[in-house]
Amino acid sequence: MATHALAPDASAYSRGLLYEWLTTTDHKKIGIMYVINSFIFFLIGGVLALVVRTELAQPGLQFLTDERVYNEMFTMHATLMIFLFVIPMLAGLGNYAVPLMVGAPDMAFPRINALSFWMLPLAGILLVSSFFTGGAAAAGWTSYPPLSGEGPLNSPGAGQDLWIVGLILIGTSSILGAINFLVTIFKMRAPGMTLFRMPIMVWTILVTSVLVLMATPVITSALVMLFIDRNYGGTFFDPSGGGSATLYQNVFWFYSHPAVYVMILPAMGVVSEVLPVFSRKPLFGYKAFVFATAAIGALGFSVWAHHMFTTGSVFLPFFSLLTFMIAVPTGVKMFNWVFTLFRGQLTFSTPLIFAIGFLTMFLIGGINGAFSASVPVDFALHDTYWIVAHIHYVLFGGSVFGIFAGIYYWFPKMTGRMLDEGLGKIQFVLMFVGFNLTFFPMHMLGIQGMPRRIADYAANAGWNDWNRAATIGGFVIALSILPFIWNVFVSLRNGRVAGDDPWEANTLEWATTSPPPPYNFDRLPEIRSERPLFDARHGRIGH
Repeated sequence: MATHALAPDASAYSRGLLYEWLTTTDHKKIGIMYVINSFIFFLIGGVLALVVRTELAQPGLQFLTDERVYNEMFTMHATLMIFLFVIPMLAGLGNYAVPLMVGAPDMAFPRINALSFWMLPLAGILLVSSFFTGGAAAAGWTSYPPLSGEGPLNSPGAGQDLWIVGLILIGTSSILGAINFLVTIFKMRAPGMTLFRMPIMVWTILVTSVLVLMATPVITSALVMLFIDRNYGGTFFDPSGGGSATLYQNVFWFYSHPAVYVMILPAMGVVSEVLPVFSRKPLFGYKAFVFATAAIGALGFSVWAHHMFTTGSVFLPFFSLLTFMIAVPTGVKMFNWVFTLFRGQLTFSTPLIFAIGFLTMFLIGGINGAFSASVPVDFALHDTYWIVAHIHYVLFGGSVFGIFAGIYYWFPKMTGRMLDEGLGKIQFVLMFVGFNLTFFPMHMLGIQGMPRRIADYAANAGWNDWNRAATIGGFVIALSILPFIWNVFVSLRNGRVAGDDPWEANTLEWATTSPPPPYNFDRLPEIRSERPLFDARHGRIGH
């Protein structure tokens, strides 16, 4: 069943390895560069998080005696993690896998694909360089006016402007990438691959791309208006000039709530590829899962104002009801995953362990989010550490665990080498323990009324022990990254050779060599179901 790459004679012309990678338009190399670039910013954002947690370990200002510097730390931590780690990391895994999964030789627009990638390190350099231009952005990752406005009490200097320009670059990259994904999926599928034979990962990338294409121009408009307010005397968000600060919130969250699904749907796709392979069963309720994915995408645009309940400027019953409703398709997916595992022949390899970590942690993130859909509860919990716990259980417990499931799953395909299982399990245990030790206490802090985004708190507030536990947990998370880095380093040098299909998987990327040739495939198996390799391996005729 496995194919073999052709070996055309290319000896007449050769380029240096570095030049080859820097100028490549091969979706596989671009996907790997996405992953590497995103991981670098993950490390930088993680260091900023440790600075924040160290400052909060006990009452008083320990070493960040200037509260503006503290504000810069948590602002840039969130910005880097959301816009330069989670979103592009999942886009990178999609960039690598989607053309292979649909049987295409490359993305539809290879040069635009390269352009999409190279905008990201440029944006990252702009964002990080703001620390050396008199101070980085310090108004939180949401950058609400008037905190993000120009002025001595707000965000003076170039840092906030660099933040705006960096995010516009990232948004442009996302829009170009979304167009590329959509054209690739709709126009370059292999013969026999109908829409309802596509892998779930491809479906989640498709819906994510629609979200990006529809929502990202909206936040771009908000950023452009904010830039004009700051630099050219505009009053879009200045009430003294006839503007409205809540206008920014509406426009920002109209993008940023769909952006939550941009960050979680591809991770759901990764998990939906991993669970069937390691339980030796098809995904339970394939079509129900597809429709649930589409429903999440549609409803994602109708719930943005639940972030604004306390402003008094939105219709509370409508947005509360729709926020509860969006839990329904998410619950359908949870049942799909659980029943995929139920009575399966489970192989507890590292990808499956991280996928199960995703299921359990994302479930907590969904449940604690449902509390905020209730208006009276949201009034009590809004802008407390409960919200910090919620967003991290969704985006770390969900997206990051899903990302590592994908890295361990596709690393053999990317490199031809297997990652070490022992080191992978050590990483999971440390990350799982550290994550819960960090963020579960934040539920208690939120219930007890600790506001988020503060550098200090009273010694008699009763928050000391929870904050100390969270700080210890943060360092355990940092520790968990060390075995992963060592695992990658050792495995690239001396890892066990993977072979074409080490997992006995279901989808087309495993029908070619590891790593694949530049043109991806010599030949493809006949596609009769959403599991073409399973059908070819067992002589089965799908539906």
